[in-house]
This record gives sequence, structure tokens and C-alpha cells, in this order.
Amino acid sequence: MSRILFVATSASKSLLGAPTGYFLPEAAHPYYILSPHFAIDIATPSGTKPPLDPASVEFSKGDEAFLESAKPLSAVNPDDYIAVFYVGGHGPVIDLATDETNIQLANKFYRDGKLVSAVCHGTAALVGVTGVDGKSIFYGKTVTGFSNAEEEQIGKVKVKRHVCQSSVAIPTGEFQDIPFLLEDRIPTLGGTNLITGQNPGSSGPIAQEVLKTLLAKS
Repeated sequence: MSRILFVATSASKSLLGAPTGYFLPEAAHPYYILSPHFAIDIATPSGTKPPLDPASVEFSKGDEAFLESAKPLSAVNPDDYIAVFYVGGHGPVIDLATDETNIQLANKFYRDGKLVSAVCHGTAALVGVTGVDGKSIFYGKTVTGFSNAEEEQIGKVKVKRHVCQSSVAIPTGEFQDIPFLLEDRIPTLGGTNLITGQNPGSSGPIAQEVLKTLLAKS
């Protein structure tokens, strides 16, 4: 069975010390959609179970068991996987966005033409990723992620080193968002091997898009 790598944060605190981590529906919904078709592995910078944002527990209680077996990013061989998916939650903007091991890992997936996907703040984990030409993974593409308007709405702008939209919005690309928090989002296909989704409401739709894309290639 072909394998997909899920990457999640190891950051458990915001810049002001508030609890943070990954957002459970953004891992659980894609897992349940993709796992009947592909083997799923999970990796984090620390190689331990990713910290759960307590604000997300009420949405998906009991759905985090598959995250117990996380491995360190440094132990991942990209050649073992056909795709990578970046789980959202506020944590990725704190650690994954600047983690060199993560950047090199995502570079390998992207430059090898494998599918790279991310939902919500997971898109910020790709800010350092470039193609073989040295241009940003976002160059010339339409991408999405958690918007600045949504950050303002939930009061999180000041507790982060980066906010997602400001990190990925570059002059040669387009950041696309719809300004209503938590409604279903159809993921934006940013290019032949990049798929992004805006917020927690995108978790199911982006997984369906990833599934459709991978099955079409098989």
C-alpha cells in the first residue's frame, strides 16, 4: 500500500505562553478519508506525539489515537511516500515555518513532483520551500490558508511569530480566502502538485481533493 506522510507541529505554546498545537479536525478528517486507501505515517520536529490545541478537543474527542506513533522529521525518508500533508492548528507558524529539517523535507517532495498539501495554518509550514529554480513553492500560484481576517477575528495575531496569510502572500502569487470563519472551503489547487485549504472547514474537502488527485495518478 502506498504511503502518505502527515506532518504536524511540536509547538505547545504561543509566543505569549498560551496553549497551542495542532487542530484535531485538521488531522482526523483527512486521516479517515485517506486511510482506507493509503497507509498514513505521522512525523513532528520532536518525534513525539504532537501537542493538541485544547480549543479543538470539543470538535473531535477520541480521534487522536493515530497520532501516538509520531516519528521525528529527521528520520523520514521522502522516497517512502507518494505525498505529504501538513496538518493545521496554530503551531506550524511557530516551529515548522522555520524548521530547516522540515524545509528540506518539503523541498524534496516538491522538487520530485510529489503531491504537497496543507490545510489552514499548515500552509505556513511551506514558506521556505522552493523549486529547483529557487523560486518559492507559492510563486505564480493561487494558494490559501488561514486568513489575516480570521486571525483578527479570533484574536491570535499578536501571539505568533508569523501569521499565515502574510507569510505566504507574495507579489507573484495570489492568496485566496473567503471571509467567514469555519464554513466549508473547497481547497484551492495551487499547481500541479500543490493543494491548500483555508481553515478547519476545509479539512474534509482538501482530503477528498488529495484522494482524487492521487487516485488519478495511480
